[in-house]
Amino acid sequence: FDGSFWLPTRNNPVSNLFRLQEQFQLSQFSCFDLSYITGRMCFFSLKSLAVILILMAIATDASAITPRTPAFSTPPLPEAQSIEHRHTSITKTRNQFLRDALLGGVVGLVASTSAPNTASAMVTDPQTGVALPEEGEIEMAIPKDWDGFESPFDNNSKSQFARLDSTPDSFFYTDPRFVEHVDENAVKLMTEYISNEALQNGDAVLDLCSSWTSHIKNGKDLQRVAGLGMNAKELESNPSLTEWTIRDLNENPKLPYDDASFNVVLCQLSIDYLTRPVEVMQEVRRVLKPGGKVQIIFSNRLFLSKAVAVWTGADDVDHAYTVGAYINESGGFENIAAKDLSNRKGRGRRITGDPLYVVSGTKLNR
Repeated sequence: FDGSFWLPTRNNPVSNLFRLQEQFQLSQFSCFDLSYITGRMCFFSLKSLAVILILMAIATDASAITPRTPAFSTPPLPEAQSIEHRHTSITKTRNQFLRDALLGGVVGLVASTSAPNTASAMVTDPQTGVALPEEGEIEMAIPKDWDGFESPFDNNSKSQFARLDSTPDSFFYTDPRFVEHVDENAVKLMTEYISNEALQNGDAVLDLCSSWTSHIKNGKDLQRVAGLGMNAKELESNPSLTEWTIRDLNENPKLPYDDASFNVVLCQLSIDYLTRPVEVMQEVRRVLKPGGKVQIIFSNRLFLSKAVAVWTGADDVDHAYTVGAYINESGGFENIAAKDLSNRKGRGRRITGDPLYVVSGTKLNR
């Protein structure tokens, strides 16, 4: 046991009802019915579900589904507050984006005789009770064009990045942890992705929030691998690093490197702990060479007491969107995209083992 946890979401009927009430002004019956349909709690076939959703959309008066500012929210921290969204005719919100993607997938499903490439519903692992995305959902979480999408972060509220344990991270990371925080299969997938896709021979690499391993295969011919982390014993034990430094990015997000120093910046299984993520991404942009890439890898495993509220109150699809928003908000990035790295098996292509995802962005060549 390494002290980390799975984060189950969307498994509580009341929570699902609250999510819908936050998004739409609906009658009690409609909200109840939709919560069981779009909340993935009914047992209809996918095609039947598609027909029901379309019939309900037709039958619902447009004035009854006008988005409004949430009246309440259910984050894990008592001081957390609802996020205010500005709903205008030219601005899309996260909820509107996912609703449009859902309806688009539904229409395509009904019009086609075969199953679509992407799914529009999360499923619950019967063994762990964790809500997991279906194949294609993570990729759909990131807009192709961010123009017109408002920031999901409230600059006037610190509650989104508050944590259950607000003590300095230097206390938490005093003792080294020579363990992996995802299962063996996820470690293998992460190592394969980093070594074969994220990195090229000759790259200069920065491993943010580094530890005793950077998940880089032996024999990779890299110009430089700099590690920035919180525990000296872990960093000095990392065989991939050519250099390392201690830095608490929540205290000081300034990176101790020159401009345009790296081809790739990695952040593995740590983005959920950053309390100033946009500032960190601005620094990542500064130290990347033009055309360089940031690769942010995450799962649903975490140290719950140290994760920020905007993360713990969401599911993996929301996590992908949030990470994409971090990169977009920092400015100067293009081709922001998400990819599901998880192992999937069976007819339903369900995730087996710990899930694994990556969101990447490329620094503009100017």
